[in-house]
Parts: sequence; structure tokens; C-alpha cells
Amino acid sequence: MLTTRFVTGAPNWIDVGTPDIDGAKSFYGALFGWQFQSAGPDSGGYGFFQLDGKTAAGGMQTTPEQGPPSWTVYFQSPDAEATAKAVEHAGGTVLMQPMDVMGEGHMAILADKAGVPFGVWQPARLKGLDVAGDPGSLCWAELYTPDIAAAAAFYHSVFGWDTSGVAFPGGTYTCINPAGTGDDGMFGGLVPLADDPTEAESGAYWLPYFEVTDTDAVLSRAQELGGTVRMPATDAEGVGRVAKLADPYGARFAVIKSAPHG
Repeated sequence: MLTTRFVTGAPNWIDVGTPDIDGAKSFYGALFGWQFQSAGPDSGGYGFFQLDGKTAAGGMQTTPEQGPPSWTVYFQSPDAEATAKAVEHAGGTVLMQPMDVMGEGHMAILADKAGVPFGVWQPARLKGLDVAGDPGSLCWAELYTPDIAAAAAFYHSVFGWDTSGVAFPGGTYTCINPAGTGDDGMFGGLVPLADDPTEAESGAYWLPYFEVTDTDAVLSRAQELGGTVRMPATDAEGVGRVAKLADPYGARFAVIKSAPHG
């Protein structure tokens, strides 16, 4: 379960890079009720998407040279420099060297062995997201990867993640959690690219999930706002009602109305 009680290796930040930050503000504002607040004049246009005054995500305008429009999931690191070295040692790459972010913390953008980008955030003043798991906020993250075993080994060596298999109709789902946190710490899963034709076409990547109160209503609203439905609303037994979307600029994300855990 994703919470704001961040531990090493757990998602603690997420942001979107988009060619049109004003358009993204409008889209996500209407979809999730987010309001955008600038991080200040020295932040290069970076800002925070807030939900009732709590930061649910970050965002900034990016150029094609910086990569396609996308969401980036960040994981907590006690030492961004050491994590970057661990990534290289495990066969990954450093896309953006660790750097101090105005005294708020240290960040780096890295890529795993399959070339999938992800971020690390070493907290200082800014601990991480203010809200997680509530409607309109990050609640899960899924890695679509060509090789589950290789991905599990890579992230275990970098962050110490544990994996566990959960049976479902048609196969086994690989859950991930920070070292030693057990079921309570589960925040995401590893999914074979080959199992999903939609994803196989677009390649390996991290897919963030946002909690919603009504999956079908959000899908309908997203389409009205210029978004694309990549997978229609689908019931996953014991999990919830899930759908995959892309915003008007192509950044991919998913929404879920989670099944009640009783």
C-alpha cells in the first residue's frame, strides 16, 4: 500500500514532462481537481500539482530533446550518488547526474537494464509527496518490462526490493515492496511486456496509477478533455476497476477505483 510514510526504495515523488504545461494544468485540473503552483522563479517553470493544498505530483514543460511527454516515478534514496553508482554497477545508466535541487533534496534520473527511465529523490527539506493513496493521488506503480527476472534482480540490487507472486485468474502477478516491509509495503508490480499487446507495441516503461472514485466517469471526462483511452475500464477481481489513459500530449497513466479491503 502506497503511503506518505516513505522508506528507502518506495515511490516518494512523481512528475510529468509535457510540451504544454498550461494544457496539462487544464487537463489534470479538470480530471483530478489539481491546482498548479509554481515552485518559484528559479525553478525553470517547475511546479506542484496540489490537491486541497497538498502536493500530489510535480510537472514542467519539456522539449522534444528531453524525451517524449511522460510521467516519471521517483523512488526514495538515502544517497542519490550511491544509488546512481549502484545503477551503473547493475547494468543500468545514469541519464541525469545527481544534483542538488535548491536545498530541497537531491535528484537523479536513471534507467534500468531495459532502458526504462525512473528517478530517485533523496529528501532534505522536501520529504516527498504530501498525499498518496487518496482519490486524485498516486496509489500504485507498474513496470512493463521484457524480462521480469532481470528487472527484479536489477531493482533488488539497487534498492533492495522484495518480490512476491500473487495468483490471479490466468497467471501470477509479481508484486514489489521495499526490503523488509512485507505485504503492507507493496506499492507496485512487474508485468511482462509480452502479456499486453498495447504495452508491447510502445515498449518498456513505468506506469503510474492514480486512485479515483469512479473509473468510468474519469474515462469519459478524460476523452472530453482530449485524452486517449488506452485500455477501457476493466474489473480486476479483488483489485478494483482499472483503466489506462494518455493525456492530450501522450503521457501515459492509469486510474483505479480500488476494491475495498475489508
